[in-house]
Amino acid sequence: MSDAAGDARFREMREAALSIFRYALEHASIDQGFARHIHYERGILRVCEDLYDLHSYSRVLTISLGKAGHAMVEALAGLVGGSLEGIVASPVEPPTQVRGFRYFRGGHPTPNAESVEAARAMLQALNALPASALVIFLISGGGSSIVEKPMDDEISLDELIATYRALVHSGAPIAEMNAVRKHLSAVKGGRLARAAYPAQQLSLLVSDVPDSTPDALASGPTMADSTTVEDCYRIGQKYELAAQFPQSTRELFEKHALEETPKSDDPAFVRARWWTVLSNQAAVEQASAAAERAGFFVHSDHSCDDWDYERAADHLLGRLRELRKHSSPVCLISGGEVTVKVRNGGTGGRNQQFALACAEKIAGENITVLSGGTDGIDGNSPAAGAIVDGSTVERARARGLDVRAALALFDAYPAFRALGDAVEIGPTGNNLRDLRILLAY
Repeated sequence: MSDAAGDARFREMREAALSIFRYALEHASIDQGFARHIHYERGILRVCEDLYDLHSYSRVLTISLGKAGHAMVEALAGLVGGSLEGIVASPVEPPTQVRGFRYFRGGHPTPNAESVEAARAMLQALNALPASALVIFLISGGGSSIVEKPMDDEISLDELIATYRALVHSGAPIAEMNAVRKHLSAVKGGRLARAAYPAQQLSLLVSDVPDSTPDALASGPTMADSTTVEDCYRIGQKYELAAQFPQSTRELFEKHALEETPKSDDPAFVRARWWTVLSNQAAVEQASAAAERAGFFVHSDHSCDDWDYERAADHLLGRLRELRKHSSPVCLISGGEVTVKVRNGGTGGRNQQFALACAEKIAGENITVLSGGTDGIDGNSPAAGAIVDGSTVERARARGLDVRAALALFDAYPAFRALGDAVEIGPTGNNLRDLRILLAY
């Protein structure tokens, strides 16, 4: 194959991967998830198998938090009408606000002052509810930092941010990070549900966590906590967190002074229901459908969820090469998240780190890899992720870029920006974990 023909093939495959990714984002939307699972007519709200007569409650309060906080309120208001009221906390300023709601712009991936203000406002509103009220919780990923208030008032905002930063950079999977967050927080691990008691509670979930651990979503503010303080101490030892935490948090671990979270026998959960209306599976299904329409033989592999990015790259590329022996062109879709233990402070995120690791492993091959976050933001960069192919390393070298150095420094974004291979789409208002799309001829 001539160089020109090879370049054309790489461009074609990059465009195909981007098209699959964008299709998945568009069709695994909040609006479509709500339309499938939620219906409203004449005051009756039907959520999956449950019915709620909204006119029968003395008050209906809606609490929405996470990266999809605004989009979820808009979707619910579109179904129910303008009678809703409550509080929204999301990490971006929405173009418009739904009437009847107070808005807070919380921080992500670390809390900010409005994260704390949002938590205080929610606790105050929930504590005032009687048994005759209904609370509709709208919960999406990112809520752990977007709404936060430490259990221990001695922990300052700066110390809270330092604690979060240590967790995010520890290399721990999201479920383990959230186990620790739950036990440090006045709003997580079922504590919002406890604040809402004795009101009836309904939680609608747009999930960015494994389906097997729904209480890890936004650190489970309305769900009985399946983790314990002993889990936290074990996780702390495993990742040597105490040495990385600020003094106030470190002392809670050293003195074993964490408070236990509400469990399944807590009265707060007697009148509570939870329904997942959208998850990573929806994004995977839509990506698979798009790839099939584009003429690819499609397979999926989610076994590397929460694996280290390097191990995940080896596994998925090995699987792709095996599939290519029997089918062409082939597309391998992988949902979930990989982990990265950050040792240096560059600009990037787990998707770009994964993609850059793949670049060296596929040099010269007819393989294209796209890894992107469905929320549109990867780590501390403005990109959702990145795309690489068999020409990436050579193109980087021609521009004087050192792929291995960028990997070692966890500084992938500048390299991808220079190559034009950063996937920059802006915040999507949704959050269904990550998608990895691997194509091969």
